[in-house]
Amino acid sequence: MATGHTDPKRRERIIAATLDLIAEEGLARVSHRKIAARAGVPLGSMTYHFDGIDELLREAFGRFTDHIVAVFDARLSVPTDRDEAREAVADLVHALSEGPQRDLILTQELYTLAARQPEYRELTHEWMRRSRIHLEKHFDPATARQLDALIEGLTIHRALAREPHDRDLTLEAIIRITTTDMATDTDTDTGMDTGRATRN
Repeated sequence: MATGHTDPKRRERIIAATLDLIAEEGLARVSHRKIAARAGVPLGSMTYHFDGIDELLREAFGRFTDHIVAVFDARLSVPTDRDEAREAVADLVHALSEGPQRDLILTQELYTLAARQPEYRELTHEWMRRSRIHLEKHFDPATARQLDALIEGLTIHRALAREPHDRDLTLEAIIRITTTDMATDTDTDTGMDTGRATRN
């Protein structure tokens, strides 16, 4: 049987198996033995690649957040103006809420961990930071923060609702938040960004 040295994909299989098991059975039921069986690797190889279950879980959730951030990047890096950004946010909400149930479950498991453990909270902070980088290209920081929260809230509501709301309602909610944005409002006499002046 291949060892960790001659099987370079073994580590990736272990991480993927960990995420699959969390999504299917819940974090509390995950064990080294189950992960090894799911990944098709010897039980002893688990400690070769990871010091313990905590290190494995942190890396697995780190890999998951990289995946979600990539979805945000793909959708939110495209817009060239504010109207396109609003449309992209609406598309993102619907892509996430209609996506794999696995992603929804893993997100909620991560939030539970982040509520208790600072190292997982750092993963969610980095996720939010990177999503707001794109939003702040088109909206002021305060509005970008509200919009980021709206994305998560609408995504969860649509994913869990018996009758999910349609895209028109999503876009209406986005427009309501972003029309209060003051980032482009400029004092005609002084040339000052009045929104920024008010926030400061």
